[in-house]
Amino acid sequence: MTRPAEKILDHAALFREPEYRKMLGEKKINFESPHLDQVASDQRDFTKTWKYRDKNLAREALVVNPAKACQPLGAVFAAAGFERTMSFVHGSQGCAAYYRSHLSRHFKEPSSLVSSSMTEDAAVFGGLKNMVDGLANAYKLYDPKMIAVSTSCMAEVIGDDLHGFIENARNEGSVPADFDVPYAHTPAFVGSHVDGYDSMVKGVLEHFWAGKERSENPYSINIIPGFDGFCVGNIRELKRLLTLMDVSYAFISDASDQFDTPSDGEFRMYDGGTKLDDVKAALNSGTTVSLQHYNTRRTLEYCKEVGQETASFHYPLGVQGTDEFLMKISQISGKTISETIRLERGRLIDAMADSQSWLHGKKYAIYGDPDFVYAIARFIMETGGEPTHCLATNGTLAWESEMKELLASSPFGEDAQVWAGKDLWAMRSLLFTEPVDLLIGNSYGKYLERDAETPLIRLTFPIFDRHHHHRFPLMGYVGGLRVLTAILDKIFDKLDHETMKLGATDFSYDLTR
Repeated sequence: MTRPAEKILDHAALFREPEYRKMLGEKKINFESPHLDQVASDQRDFTKTWKYRDKNLAREALVVNPAKACQPLGAVFAAAGFERTMSFVHGSQGCAAYYRSHLSRHFKEPSSLVSSSMTEDAAVFGGLKNMVDGLANAYKLYDPKMIAVSTSCMAEVIGDDLHGFIENARNEGSVPADFDVPYAHTPAFVGSHVDGYDSMVKGVLEHFWAGKERSENPYSINIIPGFDGFCVGNIRELKRLLTLMDVSYAFISDASDQFDTPSDGEFRMYDGGTKLDDVKAALNSGTTVSLQHYNTRRTLEYCKEVGQETASFHYPLGVQGTDEFLMKISQISGKTISETIRLERGRLIDAMADSQSWLHGKKYAIYGDPDFVYAIARFIMETGGEPTHCLATNGTLAWESEMKELLASSPFGEDAQVWAGKDLWAMRSLLFTEPVDLLIGNSYGKYLERDAETPLIRLTFPIFDRHHHHRFPLMGYVGGLRVLTAILDKIFDKLDHETMKLGATDFSYDLTR
């Protein structure tokens, strides 16, 4: 197995070498206690049946590969969207490492955060000392303008009081008395990353707005993007559209630059983000708009409490989704939708018409966050496709009802099914018993693609095994064109793969499609 340095193999080639095949084979026989091949094959076949599907969908006490993450991840992502903000997780280092790695693997960028490094003693006696020392170290070492505190499971199970701990840390001089330390309780054992995002954004707004007088500017708009793995491309595209309309706006939690720093010789621990002065001024905006309703329910309620109008959308993508968003912005701001934007809308519709024969009647399975699934299902029906399976592990009964109403509005949604609270192991059963043409989701779907041979289109967080998708928008008419192209590329790639066999299927291996 020893090789000279110039002949080192990549792991994909290395483990195909005879000595490694032998080693792995012996490991399986001697240490894995495998079933006989026929027994394993019979069990695999059983998991593809309707009988197994009924058992699988009836599961209540077990979750297998849920299409969601835990609350603190959402809080960390939200904090990254504010100016020079260091995210501080009150919990163990292991939890913090998970959030960092999840974000950095998706965005291919460093994701900075610190933890209070709670261990066994803190689990017994509480984490106050960890908070006092941790805030002092974060403030001195990383020079933030704000530290945003969230919690992991350990701190929540023992009932640590963030507000009290932060005030104690101030009294002991960990941070200056006037230094901004908003916080959110984000227990990882309930809810999901969208709830953590919601709690952190609300915590930041409460920190800056509570007790302040409001001087309303009715035509100014706050926009909350929601937890969005495509924030880099989406926020920049939306800013372009709003600038074309000459709208006065502020994005609340803008992570587009933080997760897309340039390589120019300068390390940026912090980049971009919503300026803290703009967060303070956002109290005076007439309306707060959410781009993802199920990401921001508590925040929108708080905005109503301070006297603002609110509006929410389900990830404005495609024709109708973008139409609704822009018309609402126009209504609030009093600004007209520019001719440039109108032409972009027409180009998207023209592209959909050009490809209609390839899109009509295609069946899809979609999974992800509730707003994303809603948006993709609506766009699929606009193209003449059928969103056969719509699954959101963190979907609520309200989401399920909204989805059914959406699907009932089009003949292409007649046979669609909505699966709130189900996981990707349930999706596997659905793909085997009611097959579809395409699967839309994140990188975790590649195992479904392998098992069920359903081509996967990666359009939502996290995308670990492909690079740079997040740099291009999905929202708006331009984003819709990007989604349309991704779908068509997968359709044509599959068709080419099925028709390339020389002399057997290549009579349909067409140059022009």
